[in-house]
Amino acid sequence: MYRSLIVAAVFCCSMLSSASAQTDLSAYADQDGYLDVQKLTCGQLAGTFQQDADLLATWYSGWYNGLARKSKMNIKRAKEAEHEVIVYCKSNPDQRIIEAIAVVFKDMRAKLGIKMKP
Repeated sequence: MYRSLIVAAVFCCSMLSSASAQTDLSAYADQDGYLDVQKLTCGQLAGTFQQDADLLATWYSGWYNGLARKSKMNIKRAKEAEHEVIVYCKSNPDQRIIEAIAVVFKDMRAKLGIKMKP
């Protein structure tokens, strides 16, 4: 009987660890090593390693700041935004990351009282 319980416990633990397995960001790259950042999903972000999530957050930050012609970065706010995007993405895995960023940025701007120019 104890042997059955041990086997069942090991099986359950292995299922839990495989369910939370992380995927290297390079798995989503094309044959030339490029990621289409406009197509990446929240599920892909939430399922990757923290260092890959940090890399993506830095890339997206540069992209958005470049579009806005901004050359400064608020480190604390950037880390908070990355965390909020990951939290949002875990609840919305089928949404694209760029859509999640738009939602999170809109919420953050509202909390900070930042109004966008039309």
